[in-house]
Amino acid sequence: MHAELEQLLVLQDRQQKIKQIQTEIRTLPLQKKNLEAQLAASVASVEALKHKGRQVELDRKKLELDVGTRAESVSRLKTQQYQTRKNDEFQAMGHEIERYENEISKIEDEELELMEQADKIKAELVAEEKKAATTRESNSRQMTDLEAKSKTLESRLEDLTKERAELTGKIDEDLLSRFERLFTSKGDAVVVALEHEVCTGCHMKVTPATAMRARAGKEIVSCENCGRILYDAQ
Repeated sequence: MHAELEQLLVLQDRQQKIKQIQTEIRTLPLQKKNLEAQLAASVASVEALKHKGRQVELDRKKLELDVGTRAESVSRLKTQQYQTRKNDEFQAMGHEIERYENEISKIEDEELELMEQADKIKAELVAEEKKAATTRESNSRQMTDLEAKSKTLESRLEDLTKERAELTGKIDEDLLSRFERLFTSKGDAVVVALEHEVCTGCHMKVTPATAMRARAGKEIVSCENCGRILYDAQ
């Protein structure tokens, strides 16, 4: 194989790895953001249940006050009822007492429903708080792992970048420029194998003359279809 072709293959390997690591590094902030969003959603669920529980308790206390107010009215009316000597006033007060007692019964039913609702919310809150704690612990571990991964990737990227710089210094400038243009336009497959006279980059058959030159390995040969640099795979 042509000496510079071997260097290009090594350079391509390093450049592919650099590209892959750069892609991984770019995804890290998104992964962190997703973890933060998961934690925020979990905290929000807990807070929503707490708020709901407080609201139910306020509603229950309001009903409790309403019951107390009506109970006082019933007590006052009963006292007045026994003090009156007029039958029509006695009966009218009796109707009022009955109305208040019916209202009290309905309010107490509502209060009971709110108490049951409060118990349900408490149970949901306990479960949600446990879930939030698990999410918090998991997120903390994953954040630590991401920080460690970030440092590892940055270190590896630095090493590969140095290797790439050393390699490029050994390659002809024109050939290197050609390689870089191809790497940018074709993706990361620039130096590709020639198999049965077919370029594995574009999967097109090359001319017999091109195949023969690639097999000889004495020069840098390009696919006449896609421009990629060829090497004989056999």
